[in-house]
Amino acid sequence: MNNYYVYVYIDPRNFEEFYYGKGKGSRKDAHLSENTDTEKSKRIKAIKKEGLKPIIRVIARNLSEHDALLVEKTLLWKLGKQLTNISSGHYADNFRPHDALHKNLSGFDFQNGFYYYNIGEGIHRNWDDYVRFGFISAGQAPRFRDAMLGLQKGDLIAAYLKGHGFVGIGQITQCALPVREVLIDNVPLLQKDLECPNISENSNDLEKSEYVALVNWVKAVPRAEAKWKSKSGLFTSQLVRASLDGQPETVNYLESEFSVNVAELME
Repeated sequence: MNNYYVYVYIDPRNFEEFYYGKGKGSRKDAHLSENTDTEKSKRIKAIKKEGLKPIIRVIARNLSEHDALLVEKTLLWKLGKQLTNISSGHYADNFRPHDALHKNLSGFDFQNGFYYYNIGEGIHRNWDDYVRFGFISAGQAPRFRDAMLGLQKGDLIAAYLKGHGFVGIGQITQCALPVREVLIDNVPLLQKDLECPNISENSNDLEKSEYVALVNWVKAVPRAEAKWKSKSGLFTSQLVRASLDGQPETVNYLESEFSVNVAELME
């Protein structure tokens, strides 16, 4: 029902907006009687100590709860750290982090993302197969399958081989599919002469199957030529996929070692 509203608390001493919220009925007045140790409560107490009351104003009305949450989050993002709101609100993942206006972010300034990809070489996958046939994979459990399904066409990946280092920069050309559905040059991948034929294990089980995404390798090197610098703080993870948005040192290292420009590749 469209009976939600979004409200703001304003400090009458300087007319600063210091809290946004959403609710219905008398929700907007509930904070006046709070007795907590939050910044919001402290500010309300300070205002009352001056013999004043916060100015409370409804700024959007007749909203669904969904729309009220979205309006609230938009206002929270706009004023950011000037507010006393503790949480960043719903839809936080849809909004750019406040401290990131100085850099380009995947999904915001670029349509695609730049990801660390953990090869996890073993009985189900092999780096030589990846380079020769142009793909990457992960699977054998739902969480690994889901990591592959999170990659979109155009995403850039930095392939990491444990014990060696970074071995390639590639761009996704086809989203992940169960291995039995993947074609390489119109030939089923499972019919190829693979170094690791065990990639076919559990191929009839969509939860446990290996999932394969096709890749155009911009730069790829053998294991012995992997790019790595010990004790340098380069990013690694046990996850199959992780964003490199917050890893500028690792991105700079990859650009230098592989002679690539990430921004240009993602445009």
